[in-house]
Amino acid sequence: QVQLVESGGGLVQAGGSLRLSCAASGGTLSRYVMGWFRQAPGKEREFVAGISWTQVIYYAGSMKGRVTISRDNAKNTVFLQMNSLKPEDTAVYYCAAKRGSYIATEGPEYDYWGQGTQVTVSS
Repeated sequence: QVQLVESGGGLVQAGGSLRLSCAASGGTLSRYVMGWFRQAPGKEREFVAGISWTQVIYYAGSMKGRVTISRDNAKNTVFLQMNSLKPEDTAVYYCAAKRGSYIATEGPEYDYWGQGTQVTVSS
């Protein structure tokens, strides 16, 4: 059973940056696709970025161009660097893991989820 724990969220001013981390335990992430999602109050969960174990990367949504996903398989950790943050980026950010090789953008396709980390961007 893979367990995921996000960290790095917090309060930041508009235009600032944050780097989120997702650490895994109970298994190795090296064969999983890793994804970052976010959910703002009253809104549906949104796919932000995904990375396969072969380093194929896919971005989608309104954060495309402002985020960079990366992974360190040796440390069982995935990162999301977020730049030029806007108030509308305020949300809970989740990392998720799925078996297989393709990067899915739909949440139900992921097998494991972290508890989320809050990101709040002030104007």
